[in-house]
Amino acid sequence: MIRFENLTKSFQVRGQRKVVIDNLDATLPTGKSLALLGRNGAGKSTLMQIIAGTMRPDSGRVISDGSISWPVGFGGSFHRELTGAQNVRFIARIYGVDTEELEDFVRDFAQLGPHFNMPLRSYSAGMKSRLAFGTSMGIQFDTYLVDEVTAVGDAAFREKSRAVFTERMKQSSAVLVNHDMGQLREFCDAGIVLERGHLEYFDNLEEAIARHEENMERTR
Repeated sequence: MIRFENLTKSFQVRGQRKVVIDNLDATLPTGKSLALLGRNGAGKSTLMQIIAGTMRPDSGRVISDGSISWPVGFGGSFHRELTGAQNVRFIARIYGVDTEELEDFVRDFAQLGPHFNMPLRSYSAGMKSRLAFGTSMGIQFDTYLVDEVTAVGDAAFREKSRAVFTERMKQSSAVLVNHDMGQLREFCDAGIVLERGHLEYFDNLEEAIARHEENMERTR
């Protein structure tokens, strides 16, 4: 369960306050893998970071009864001056998992070669995403937050990412952001639509997709 209580988040844009999450009250059920749908700029990545605790809301709070990953594919979870390996070992200690096991898993999965032992500031955006995805998949979370990460890398790496994520979904749930409706249909069984700062939950994924498409049509 993830519950939002009076959650609000805004940004200053060209001297004006833009509200992306507007006094949100909602509860996301346990055991569901949710597609998070919304137009570009609706605040999907912002909401994911607030759920993970990597961004503070203006007001309100998020309550959960399980463990939640950081947003997979978001490099802000790592220290740019540490190497990939050092970042992984640091995260292992924070989450109380075996340091060597996690390091071995990420080294094998992320396929960063010598860059694994180089500072994160030397990484490309894709390399950071692979490191983040591999590290999060190496830790068993109750809920994974995933933002377009299966689009990273070549075809072989994308297939490997899908396989390990499918394995994790046998025991965990997820909140996914992805513009590929096929992937959302593959991994998700319900949906939430973020529109003008408000969130609507649909127990049926196809109904969520239909609402999102209606929202998109209204602005064309």
